[in-house]
Amino acid sequence: MLAFRRGESGGAMEVFLQQLINGVTLGSIYGLIAIGYTMVYGIIGMVNFAHGDVFMLSAFIALLILLLLTQMLGLGAAPAFIVAMGASMALTALWNYAIERVAYRRLRGSFRLAPLISAIGMSTFLANFVTVTQGPNNKSIPPMWDQVITLTSGGAYDVTLSYRQILIVAVTGVLLAAFWFVVQKTPLGRAQRACEQDAKMAALLGVDVNRTVALTFVIGAALAAVAGSLYLLQYGVVKSTDGFVPGVKAFTAAVLGGIGSLPGAVLGGLLIGLIETLWGQYFSSDYKDVAAFSVLAVTLIFMPSGLMGRPDVEKV
Repeated sequence: MLAFRRGESGGAMEVFLQQLINGVTLGSIYGLIAIGYTMVYGIIGMVNFAHGDVFMLSAFIALLILLLLTQMLGLGAAPAFIVAMGASMALTALWNYAIERVAYRRLRGSFRLAPLISAIGMSTFLANFVTVTQGPNNKSIPPMWDQVITLTSGGAYDVTLSYRQILIVAVTGVLLAAFWFVVQKTPLGRAQRACEQDAKMAALLGVDVNRTVALTFVIGAALAAVAGSLYLLQYGVVKSTDGFVPGVKAFTAAVLGGIGSLPGAVLGGLLIGLIETLWGQYFSSDYKDVAAFSVLAVTLIFMPSGLMGRPDVEKV
């Protein structure tokens, strides 16, 4: 990848373009995680703080299956990754379904802090479970699809685009379009929007609220598993503490874009990714998180509903 030393003259535009590509890639991963946050909050008004650790768990599942297929069974990298991502989606969705049944469903009608405390407890459980079973150290996979396309050459620096980055951005775009269609055009989407408006009235009209909420958790977990698999593909390593920071940043992305809006979640993810990479390049990388949260604070001062969110309407 790009190696840039501060103080060197020339290549400023190449550096900017490379970091723009890197930021869009990172932001796409944040956006996929953020969709899970925004879907759950949009329906039941709950912030599922265990969602980041579900993302981390899915990356470990993909890693174990990928290593099993490639190193023990001799399967090729491309089919092994596809199988590993599919298995990770299925197992993570099943795990999140169990979390919703055990930790959240019975607390749905209680005071608002109870589900929040339960979510924090589930986050702690998942992080410690992975630490105990897999250890606290980094787990890695061999490099995959590390070929690059050189976009510009002959200058101070070469701007490159890897096949992994193309895959990450393309998958994010396809999944955003697919789930926007699900929410807007399918019976499940109508049930989700009805529960978002008024869950009690939706139940009186025949909507199975428990089933709708459970399917929302399943879909959110499947998207987090895609993000976890792509994160593993892009960076090649994962550890048990990788759920907290990406989870918080993805939640920040959901709030920045307008929590409850699927396009807003991805837009927020892209902005957070771009802020991180560009700030880390041109300023100090130690303060990139401060920059991201500062942009969130300023945005919410002037746009309390986020960039694409809808203002809350009080029900009377």
